[in-house]
Amino acid sequence: MRPAHIALAALVAAVWGVNFVVIEIGLDHFPPLLFSALRFLVAALPAVFLVGRPKVAWKWIVAVGLALGVAKFGLLFTGMDLGAPAGLSSLVLQVQAVFTALFAFAVLGERPGRRAVLGMGVALAGIAVAAVDEGASGPVTGFVLVVAAAVCWGVSNVLTRKAAPPDPLNWMVWVSTVPVLPLLGLSLLLEGPERDLAALRSLDWTGVGVIVYVAWITTVFGFGAWGWLLRRHPASSVAPFSLLVPVFGMSSAALFLGEGISPLRWAAAALLVGGVALTSLAPRRAAARKPLVREVPVPVSSGGPISEERPA
Repeated sequence: MRPAHIALAALVAAVWGVNFVVIEIGLDHFPPLLFSALRFLVAALPAVFLVGRPKVAWKWIVAVGLALGVAKFGLLFTGMDLGAPAGLSSLVLQVQAVFTALFAFAVLGERPGRRAVLGMGVALAGIAVAAVDEGASGPVTGFVLVVAAAVCWGVSNVLTRKAAPPDPLNWMVWVSTVPVLPLLGLSLLLEGPERDLAALRSLDWTGVGVIVYVAWITTVFGFGAWGWLLRRHPASSVAPFSLLVPVFGMSSAALFLGEGISPLRWAAAALLVGGVALTSLAPRRAAARKPLVREVPVPVSSGGPISEERPA
């Protein structure tokens, strides 16, 4: 990769890592489900006029929109609202790579190799260490919801692999149209219209900036730049940069929010990042038995890409 492309990949990882701090700030202005709905509303509505018609079947757009937009982000924002720290959330969410590999094995028949299985074990050990750390220092409910968000992310990754979208930005924009109404409905039902109206009436420039960041900087710029890199370089060259997301997430949370990083959290970070690296970068056995394939990378979230294999 050229130095400018390396810098762009690192910038995207930084944008996605700092996003957790921005979410934490946004939760001071909005209820979590309303905040998530506004994120997708602002990201999707202007962008749909720029990316053209959807390029995959609507059944996949709706399925991933519900799994990723409603379930994953709804659980993540709620978990952070209940006290899961921004830095820890950026770290724990990366265990989605383990759930993706497990679901891909169950649904797609992709058998993980020994290195990937080892990586899953290491990453799950990291989750256990993080759970012990959070149980000793903060609310466990928020932590559990962030782990559940990672499970839903894994489901959406496998659905994305089945959909095999040819244009990642077009895909992400249309997926973003799906969660808006369900999240708004859930917010009215669970958070109440009074709380939602109060948040909207008290909207200030900080709240506007937060929405713009999570919608346009994180989603439109982040996925657009990531997809651009993946169209010019192999996924194996671009994917490792996603491991920088929790590094930026934890460091920015410490810098801007004053979050401490305990020795247990450092140990959890080492185990999780190492395990995710082994899991996500290990070659799949199914691929080894197909000599005539090319890899079509698909960015699915702020944690990085998965890849779909097609005949060359």
